[in-house]
Amino acid sequence: MTLTTDPPVVAIDAGRVRGLWRGEPGAPDRSAAFLGIPFAQPPVGRLRFAAPVPPEPWDGIRDALAHGATAQRGDPGETLIPEPSIPGRSTLNVDVFTPAPGDPTAGLPVVAWIHGGAFISGSPASPWYDGRAFNRDGVVTVSISYRLGFDGFGHIPGAPSNRGVRDWLAALEWIQANIRAFGGDPSRVTLAGQSAGGGAVLTLLGMPVAQPLFAAAWAMSPALSDIPQAQAERASARLAELTGVEQTRDGFAALTEKQIRHQQQGAARPDARDRLAALRATLQGALRLGPVVDGDLLPRTTLEALAAGVGSDKPLVLGTTDDEFTFVTDSYARRLRMLPATLALAVVATSRRRLRTYLADNRPQRRLGAAAMLGRYATDMIFRTTAVRVATARGRGASPTWLYRFTWPSPVRRWALHCLDVPFWFDCLDEPHVPALAGDAPPQDLADAVHGAALGLARSHDPGWPAWSASPGTTRIFGGADEHAVDADGYRSVRALI
Repeated sequence: MTLTTDPPVVAIDAGRVRGLWRGEPGAPDRSAAFLGIPFAQPPVGRLRFAAPVPPEPWDGIRDALAHGATAQRGDPGETLIPEPSIPGRSTLNVDVFTPAPGDPTAGLPVVAWIHGGAFISGSPASPWYDGRAFNRDGVVTVSISYRLGFDGFGHIPGAPSNRGVRDWLAALEWIQANIRAFGGDPSRVTLAGQSAGGGAVLTLLGMPVAQPLFAAAWAMSPALSDIPQAQAERASARLAELTGVEQTRDGFAALTEKQIRHQQQGAARPDARDRLAALRATLQGALRLGPVVDGDLLPRTTLEALAAGVGSDKPLVLGTTDDEFTFVTDSYARRLRMLPATLALAVVATSRRRLRTYLADNRPQRRLGAAAMLGRYATDMIFRTTAVRVATARGRGASPTWLYRFTWPSPVRRWALHCLDVPFWFDCLDEPHVPALAGDAPPQDLADAVHGAALGLARSHDPGWPAWSASPGTTRIFGGADEHAVDADGYRSVRALI
């Protein structure tokens, strides 16, 4: 890399882009950021509900100095991860962070990041997704955007299905075509994401068409949707009814983004009159919008695809925090303080026999009260059982799979909650928004361990502990007193739910 203060300029397929340097010339943390590079044309007008279309080439040098527009619109309110909304039309873009811009011979490993947000919100422009620490350690990172909500995943007669999934594929194809110019090796792409982004990773892992686009995968707190086609069609019909348009491509195109956002979740949720059904669906992990098993792009569920061997050659790391959603049920603690956990869970559990076993396997959490137990149940149904089911579907031996648990409890939010592990994975504990979630003194040694495992997968396809696929149950524990702790049966407490 040339030691220069001139802005870095890189030539890609569509034209030249100008980025910005971070760090002093020759410093170990010297890297470049190229922000808001379009991987597809703006999804507006005739392209609003179309498959992504490659960007038009440009002449001269295009500035890539600021984050591109986001599919998330407006102020999302208080969120666990800082994820800004950026106005604009060109919402299909990538941010590239690299220590070796313009060096096609560098051959560095690449991390491609997909943000979360239940497939209806979230932003690739979060300061937590900045690849600065990965760059310091010789890894290029790319944060990608995609269409959200009904525009990205809703059923629209006459329009291609799973448009958000097609956006992921287009972004990964862009990486294959262009990442050498940023010092990356297209054969060493590790796909990673958290929450819905983790679910996206698993969805792509189970798609035959995606297999040439990445070499390894890391799914943090993955939330799968696998929405049945019939359910997507009902939600589409309901949205048309609520908004007073025909259930056609032209009908939905007549609606503004704001009109759709206002009604999309209500259209997709269970019958609002059956509050128990809605509560049970929420606690059991039912996402309202997301990838649809459409018989075309996604011919079968992700678990079915993984069990059939799709993606079996790809090393996979996946795991969860111990109490992803318990902070949500904390708000009910006062009202539930006199209610036994058994009765609280009996309302939403589908099997009394399994419930008894589950409660027996979670005695420490049960002692904390009904609200804490409900939060653990939601965590297990949405996230932790998913991790075990995926590892089981991939089988023993043939598909390298590692599981972990992030157990360190936030000193300000009480639990090892959803999103808490993200700044540790990116090793960005000094970012100004981190104390709100992790306190003023989050342990750097824990970030070293989690980030180090991510580096291990990206560099050598080994995060550094024994694989679940070699010995089912084997789980790395991030957060205990033992910096290298491994539990021989780390997900035993969810066994009754599987």
